[in-house]
Amino acid sequence: MSVTTIEVISFGYLHGAPPQAHLTLDLRKHFRDPHVDPALRHLTANDLPVRRAVLGTPGIREAITAAALVAEAYDAGPSAAPLTIAVGCAGGRHRAATVAMAIARRVGKTGTAVRLIHRDLDKPVVERTATGDAVAPAGA
Repeated sequence: MSVTTIEVISFGYLHGAPPQAHLTLDLRKHFRDPHVDPALRHLTANDLPVRRAVLGTPGIREAITAAALVAEAYDAGPSAAPLTIAVGCAGGRHRAATVAMAIARRVGKTGTAVRLIHRDLDKPVVERTATGDAVAPAGA
């Protein structure tokens, strides 16, 4: 094995710039956002209904597989070095965190050391417009 550790970071674009990574997955435009469902909005990827909603989205499992295959390709390379995969969505609480968990779990099954970081999972929900833009808090 040539990758010493794979770091998988979930984040929300509405909470700041993406972390530096070798591979960044932007889930905002291509995959259904659980935030639009009032029953899921204030939950996170730590909650089963959110994980079910995200993992039931068409194409998401293929994206997870593709990211895991990229990690395996880096691992097959001739140089030992850490690898960082960043997974982002709007707020970092639903899609990104769920997908990051799934990638970390899958890559960890190969015996490679994996570190999972959720940068924005515990941050407050960012209220958004129908187009996904953040709504400024009252009085701002």
